[in-house]
Amino acid sequence: MENKTEQVFTYTYCAQEQAELKRLREKYAPKDPTENKMDQLRMMDRKVESVGRAKALTLGIMGTLMLGIGMCCTMVWTEVAFIPGIAIGIIGIAVLSMAYPVYRSVTRKEREKIAPEMMRLIEELEK
Repeated sequence: MENKTEQVFTYTYCAQEQAELKRLREKYAPKDPTENKMDQLRMMDRKVESVGRAKALTLGIMGTLMLGIGMCCTMVWTEVAFIPGIAIGIIGIAVLSMAYPVYRSVTRKEREKIAPEMMRLIEELEK
C-alpha cells in the first residue's frame, strides 16, 4: 500500500506587494557608480538654480508687498499718505524689477563656483 498524497501548488500574486518589493529592492540594491555621478550632477545643477530662485523670489515678494502698500496708501488714505504712498510704490516697483537680474547674477556666480567640480564629473562620465 502506497500512501499517495496529492501535492498542490498554490501561488497568490499581489500587485501592491510586488510594487513595494520593487521599491525596497531599488532602495537597498548597490548603486551603479556611473548613475551615482549622474545623480550628483543633476543635484548640483538643481542647487545652483534654486539658490538664485530663492533670492529672486524673496526680492520679488518684498517688492510686490511694497507696491501693494504704496497702492493702499494712495487709494485708501488719500488725505494722509498720498505722496508717501507714491514714493513707496515706486520703490516697490524698483525692488520688484531687480528680481530677475538678481536671479541671473546669483545663478551665474554659483555656476562659476561649482564649474570645476561639474567639469571633473562630466569628464569622468565621458570616459
